[in-house]
Amino acid sequence: MVARRGFIAGSLAAGAAGLHTVPLAMQGAEIQSDASDRIAALEQGEARLGVCLLDTATGEMTGNRRHERFAMCSTFKLALAAACLREAEAGRLNMDQVIAYTQDDITSHSPVTKKHLDKGGMRAIDLAEATVKTSDNAAANLLLKLIGGPDRLTSLLRRMGDDVTRVDRYEPEMNFVLSADMRDTTSPAAMAQLVRDLTLGTLLSEANRAMILQWMIDTRTGLRRIRAGLPEDWVSGDKTGTGLGPGTTNKYNDVAIAFPPDRAPIMVSVYFDSAVPSDRIEPHHQAVLAEVGRIAADWALR
Repeated sequence: MVARRGFIAGSLAAGAAGLHTVPLAMQGAEIQSDASDRIAALEQGEARLGVCLLDTATGEMTGNRRHERFAMCSTFKLALAAACLREAEAGRLNMDQVIAYTQDDITSHSPVTKKHLDKGGMRAIDLAEATVKTSDNAAANLLLKLIGGPDRLTSLLRRMGDDVTRVDRYEPEMNFVLSADMRDTTSPAAMAQLVRDLTLGTLLSEANRAMILQWMIDTRTGLRRIRAGLPEDWVSGDKTGTGLGPGTTNKYNDVAIAFPPDRAPIMVSVYFDSAVPSDRIEPHHQAVLAEVGRIAADWALR
């Protein structure tokens, strides 16, 4: 097995080399159509499934409802962590500074911040890692406040070239997005392109790109989603988002980067509004995202 650090360094270089190539017209048109048809067939009843598959070597994209808006849920946390790193690179933030917090800052699903509550604070860099790897809600809120709030994060996203994604509220309120609500939404295409640029492009320094990518690889919250459908010999990383609770339908999201052997990586973003409420994560809904992973693998190997 290739050492992980060596793999990441090589992958960053390969990804950057292929990032701005121009796709050939109608290349693989039949495979594109087959992938989009298979994805669309996964929608059942009133469910909405937004998917973007992005080939970083050619820029080709396919999927379903790629440009429609969906609730981000915790997938926004990857962009939040990256925005903090960008601010640090610009000298406007110190990621080694300790951010103080108390029990009042702890909200639902805050495993890391709760564990360190007795210390009275955590470094910003450690909050960023917890935000990505465990989707810690309190850590995300602390970082949001540190950079100036949701509106400020949206402004930073615009500077990164993302004109679609918007952040309006803190956790956990941002998960409650009704069908006509624009708040706290993105599109599958916008998120796939943003994560590509964060992990393979020039938005971050090479060291910070490698760190973000390593956090995604180390993440375990999505092992039953996109990554469950990818071949076992592919290295992959992801950031999940889940919306559960009364008054809205359950949402299962995931954005991943996958490295097929001997080719440039692909991006896979999935936003699934199940159209049904539940007080727990349903395995058959996560299986929809795993099936998208399988379709993505077939598409990548076309």
